[in-house]
Amino acid sequence: MAGRDAWGTQFKRDSTGAGAFVTIASIADISGPERSREEIEVTAHDSPDQYKEYVKGLKDGGEVTITLNYDPAQSTHRDLDGDFEENALLDYQVVVLPGDADELTIEFSGLCTSLSESYPVDDKMEMEATFRISGKATRTYAGA
Repeated sequence: MAGRDAWGTQFKRDSTGAGAFVTIASIADISGPERSREEIEVTAHDSPDQYKEYVKGLKDGGEVTITLNYDPAQSTHRDLDGDFEENALLDYQVVVLPGDADELTIEFSGLCTSLSESYPVDDKMEMEATFRISGKATRTYAGA
């Protein structure tokens, strides 16, 4: 199989702090997390063949960004306002292929770093929310 579509992917937030994850409604797009790792240059005058040399540095869990078909009456959309105002880290999940044998759950603690809303005259209302991952996200593969 050459690829899979992402239809049905979910973004969830822990509504109680006790692992009671609730799916955010009407998500159109999810991107991330985009993990990265720093590189530390260790080039010296005696580096072989005048090539730069590197060692591994710290890792960054990245960010997750969601785009919603925004509805101010939707409670899960209003909850994001509270997440933005909250000072403590909160728990979130991205669930890819939910219910499938190949389901992947990415769970992380993080903070909502930005919310933006769009109210175009000729299109749907949208909200975009970005979440910064703190520490390492846990990846759980159902088929593993």
